[in-house]
Amino acid sequence: MRYLLDAIFQRRAVKVFDPVAISPQLREQLLNAARSAPSSFNMQPYKLVWIESPELRKQAARLCMGQSPAETASALVVAVADIGSWRSTLQGHLEWMRSAGFSPERISEQEKKSSFAKWFFLQGWFGVFGFLKWLILRVMNCWKIIGSIPVARQGLFKWATKSTALACENLMIAAEASGLNTCPMEGFDGRRLSKFLNLSRRCHEIVMVIAIGRKSLRHNDQPQWRRPLEATVQYL
Repeated sequence: MRYLLDAIFQRRAVKVFDPVAISPQLREQLLNAARSAPSSFNMQPYKLVWIESPELRKQAARLCMGQSPAETASALVVAVADIGSWRSTLQGHLEWMRSAGFSPERISEQEKKSSFAKWFFLQGWFGVFGFLKWLILRVMNCWKIIGSIPVARQGLFKWATKSTALACENLMIAAEASGLNTCPMEGFDGRRLSKFLNLSRRCHEIVMVIAIGRKSLRHNDQPQWRRPLEATVQYL
């Protein structure tokens, strides 16, 4: 417990890194930590693009406004909200249940959930179906307590971004606990970086870019300030 808390409290956004090799084993551990984060309906609506090739990393760093963390990092991780992965995710979940020996009843129940889930994502021509879903839910909310379900494309991206951010936090804490350091960045040319990574404008939206490496001696940790607990938390 103490070890985990130390990683959380010691984490800083490092602005300059020294070169360090990240082994394939450590890379896999960090990415597995990221995908172990909780996600809405276990849909994991994101993809992580790990860039370690020096040439590609240099190009990506240029699209991150030439920031020092991006230029000196050993790897860059582009975290992308992905609202188009739902079909493969649902299918993959079902295939895993079959191979893991779940009962036919459980598999049948999951198949029904998967069949229903598609209506959550379908938008129709020009988003008409998404608008109809929003209208129906808005009317129902007049007399019934219901959650705010993301039905339009913009809402789906907002929904996916939440899960993506949770995965990013897991990745950064795992890196800190492994002796590496990180810097999450929002400064990037989203249009050009998406094109560079061959992302789909329809299904993908870059949430952040995480620089990973080992903190350089040239980096000076500044005292960390956070709002007082009483200004952040309300007890009822």
